[in-house]
Amino acid sequence: MARTVIVGCGYVGLELGRQLRDAGHEVAGVRRSESGLDTVADAGLDPVRADATDPDSLDALPDANWVVFAASSGGRGADAAREVYVDGLRNVIDEYGDRAAPPDRLVYTSSTGVYGDHDGDFVDESTPIEPTTEKTEVLAEAERIAREEAGAVGVDGTVARFAGLYGPDRYRLDRYIEGPVTEGYLNMVHRDDAAGAVGFLLDADRARDDVVLVADDEPADKWAFADWLAEQCGVAEPPKRTIEERLAESDLSDAARRRLQTSKRCDNGRLRELGYEFAYPTFREGYRDAIEAFRAGADASEI
Repeated sequence: MARTVIVGCGYVGLELGRQLRDAGHEVAGVRRSESGLDTVADAGLDPVRADATDPDSLDALPDANWVVFAASSGGRGADAAREVYVDGLRNVIDEYGDRAAPPDRLVYTSSTGVYGDHDGDFVDESTPIEPTTEKTEVLAEAERIAREEAGAVGVDGTVARFAGLYGPDRYRLDRYIEGPVTEGYLNMVHRDDAAGAVGFLLDADRARDDVVLVADDEPADKWAFADWLAEQCGVAEPPKRTIEERLAESDLSDAARRRLQTSKRCDNGRLRELGYEFAYPTFREGYRDAIEAFRAGADASEI
């Protein structure tokens, strides 16, 4: 049994905590708000109030064998991301590094956004990262901190580089069955597998001081995915548009333009070789519950 502390116990962290608890581990979920603590307690985890960006609050963190840093900047800009992912992560590492018994493992949850544009080619852990925005530059810096600075205080750091998360409350059916759908690729991983992969990487000697790409087995062509989803839901295929057509529209932010011009397909071969078994190996299994809910009469915007 391991004592695990999940800093930023949100969408993935709560599911990870439930999986670890069910496997017999002790789990503490860290949130910075009182309302967040209620969510942690409701999941059957030990709630701890602390803020990674406030070093004085971190003495509340319990000692741990494993630490997961899955905090979110709340979708805000690069400055907020730096405060959480760089400064906050460093604060947590410093806090645990000063203790008599530092954790054995740290897993930091990053994003495949650090790859930048590869013109639709496959990327894996050996592909050089090329962050194209200030925010993805911050994520790349945090990856280095998780491995190098954690290692400097005796903690083995692993980076779990997530593809796009989906799952309960994040299926966004309306986006794909109503359209218009812009061409490109979707690299996805179900929330339960994102959590499952982190739990898998925490255990034993898997991928110590390394990076592992966490994506499902099949990068999806957006148009083909949308048509499959429409067929499964029993509705008409949605309208389509090319990237050029979307770029010509006036309502796009600079960040949205960069995302449209960034294309890649994620190869999960390393995670598979390590032995992880997916609960939802492709979107076909992962979207089954959402499709059934829609066909039973649920509002697509609420799934």
